[in-house]
Amino acid sequence: MHKTGDVILGGLFQIHFFSSVPDVSYTSKPQQPTCHGVYPLGFRLAQTMAFAVDEINRNSNLLSNVTLGYTLYDNCLELGIGFRAALSLASGQEEQIIFNDTCAGSSPVIGIVGDSISTHCIAISNVLGLYRLPMVSYYATCSCLSDRQKYPSFFRTIPSDAFQVRAMIQILKYFGWTWAGLLVSDDDYGLHVARSFQSELSLSGEGCLAYVEVLPWDKDTDELRRIVNVMKKSTARVVIVFEHYSRMINLMEEVVRQNVTGLQWIASEAWTAADVLQTPQLMPYLGGTLGIAIRRGEIPGLREFLLQIRPELDHRNSYGNSMVNQFWEITFQCRFAPAPAGWVEGGGALCTGQEDLENVNSEFLDTSSLRPEYNVYKAVYALAYSLDNMLRCKPGRGPFSGNSCATLRTLKPWQLVYYLERVNFTTPFGDQVSFDENGDVLPIYDVMNWLWLPDGSTKVQNVGEVKRSAFKGEELILDEDKIFWNFESKKPPRSVCSESCTSGTHIVRRKGEPECCFDCILCSEGKITNKSNSLECTSCPEDFWSNPQRDQCVPKKTEFLSYHEPLGICLTATSLLGTFICAVVLGIFIYHRRTPIIRANNSELSFQLLLSLKLCFLCSLLFIGRPRLWTCQLRHAAFGISFVLCVSCILVKTMVVLAVFKASKPGGGASLKWFGAMQQRGTVLVLTSIQAAICTAWLVSSSPAAHKNTQYHNDKIVYECAVGSTVGFSVLLGYIGMLAFLSLLIAFLARNLPDSFNEAKLITFSMLIFCAVWVAFVPAYISSPGNLADAVEVFAILASGFGLLITLFGPKCYIILLRPEMNTKKAIMGRGIES
Repeated sequence: MHKTGDVILGGLFQIHFFSSVPDVSYTSKPQQPTCHGVYPLGFRLAQTMAFAVDEINRNSNLLSNVTLGYTLYDNCLELGIGFRAALSLASGQEEQIIFNDTCAGSSPVIGIVGDSISTHCIAISNVLGLYRLPMVSYYATCSCLSDRQKYPSFFRTIPSDAFQVRAMIQILKYFGWTWAGLLVSDDDYGLHVARSFQSELSLSGEGCLAYVEVLPWDKDTDELRRIVNVMKKSTARVVIVFEHYSRMINLMEEVVRQNVTGLQWIASEAWTAADVLQTPQLMPYLGGTLGIAIRRGEIPGLREFLLQIRPELDHRNSYGNSMVNQFWEITFQCRFAPAPAGWVEGGGALCTGQEDLENVNSEFLDTSSLRPEYNVYKAVYALAYSLDNMLRCKPGRGPFSGNSCATLRTLKPWQLVYYLERVNFTTPFGDQVSFDENGDVLPIYDVMNWLWLPDGSTKVQNVGEVKRSAFKGEELILDEDKIFWNFESKKPPRSVCSESCTSGTHIVRRKGEPECCFDCILCSEGKITNKSNSLECTSCPEDFWSNPQRDQCVPKKTEFLSYHEPLGICLTATSLLGTFICAVVLGIFIYHRRTPIIRANNSELSFQLLLSLKLCFLCSLLFIGRPRLWTCQLRHAAFGISFVLCVSCILVKTMVVLAVFKASKPGGGASLKWFGAMQQRGTVLVLTSIQAAICTAWLVSSSPAAHKNTQYHNDKIVYECAVGSTVGFSVLLGYIGMLAFLSLLIAFLARNLPDSFNEAKLITFSMLIFCAVWVAFVPAYISSPGNLADAVEVFAILASGFGLLITLFGPKCYIILLRPEMNTKKAIMGRGIES
């Protein structure tokens, strides 16, 4: 198709489905390839460019005083044919186009609209890019064409596959489909898509591909069978297909043969609107398909322009109206004369050229959903606006060397590329058209859904859009209520390799499988996950522990010898009972202090001993309750000093018994002068002061302190008092043990004294109990964890305290209260003087 003008635009379109390329033997002149199988929608694309040029020529505000012309070629879906056509357009050497009687051959074009196939555009742009001849594709989507270094003069009015891939990933994310299969065509378009899809999924982390298969270029039955078997066996319920619709038919025939249902298909823009796939045989399988479609636009006046096509009136075609004639014959099912042999005899009609297109139900005239046509329209206008901006340049203010401007007479292709890179206009439909630094248009896609109606008819409806804007970035908008799902549930399918891990579990990857395939393992104790699909468990803070569900950190249980637990209550009650008994015994002794039995047993030391025992019982209360710094420091000091005071009184008491026994013998009176009242008090004070000094040194050098121990139980905090210095604690206990052993030794030596001095036997018995308790205490204390160690120490204090109280004061209270007849001087003298 050709139209003369001041400036010529080229165009490459798919007018025929198939081509026959003869073998080249180099023994004769090669025959030209032939094309067959008219594609009405491809013809409509070419007519859309013709319409856009005519519309621009009628527009007085755009390219005034300049007439646009065009030269359009058919690529027949064959790279060799399309490449030859592009070179013809660029060089102006096509011999069959005659301007007039004197000038043969068309002038070179200033820009080309096309091609529709990515592989063609790659090959053509590699050559045209050397001369910076602008090429604006309306259908080539391969992301590889965004490489400005390789393709410096390539532009397109359709978004690249990079955006189409991201748009599909947005859909996968929207419906929670993390496990999908990918089928791609065996060409640059498909192979780049496969790489881009895998890369984008890996970067976004939104899902995984269960399989990636390359569909054969021709009808390879064995390979198609293998691919469909992979789809059938896979757990992925979503299948994404980037393929031309003409080759999708081969795949779907095998899908039908194996009856592979229950799949959710996602279509690339190449076959989203393919009517040839929307048949009663295929819709049970393809119904509900979601697809990415080129932005729909409106071109007012295009339908009226298409209705003007007439074989005899079409002067744009210099090929004897062959292209229009073929279209006419296909549309009206007739043949122009001379008809093929047997056509008329078989009842075939002859074409008159007067048939009315409006009376034919043909998709050729359906302009309600113009998608690739709208891209062709925008491509033509982009070239026109760029040329207009160039011609409006004012001399001396131009962008080129010396602030010069380009003119039609001196126009170079690279100068038009400069203006194309900066073009910015709005179509009558309201869409803004401009190109980024890679020559890509501002991307926008419609989201389509294949609706299978109850009457068996089909409809491809718009259910949303995905676009990128300067302010909001990439945005997906879906009307989910309008989507038809071809499943019994009428809901979106689930397509995941592994269900999301619940809170409290973490992901463990399966070796050798994609990262979307994993097992969910419960977090170990002390660790949680707060969100689904967590890759790892997070440790709880030191004072917290995980709950049984492993989804929340809860405060650890605290453990110490408490006043509120049974053991603490029993020990507290026993301590207070011991204190009360000491007070009662002290009261009895004070009340009966003038009786012989009290006076005969060194009443002052007895009173001191009762007071020290009371302190021993009371100091045990410091071991109960949550440990604090002051209680930890005070408990051992009070314990050590109280018991040394107690044992000191017993030691002095024992020594006095021996002294009195010696004094009763002839010549032994001198021994009593060393054990008077002052000496007794002084001895007790000195011995107690030594313990006080030990405690002071311990507290100053390495003081006991409250400690949170998590070693005994991971889920519990055991509050205990760390002794600080083990040496200090050992010296404190050792000093008490030394005094107790000394008291036991002296009392043991006095055990055979006359009955008058039999308190030595009571002291011996009491010291045996005392030593036995504390010898047993040491290993029990060391082996008892946490609060049990405190309980052991309290038990040792109480046991030794009650042992001393009962053995030393029990017999005396018995005599005072129950046998008063024995509490006389005569009875005491009869038994002997005790002390």
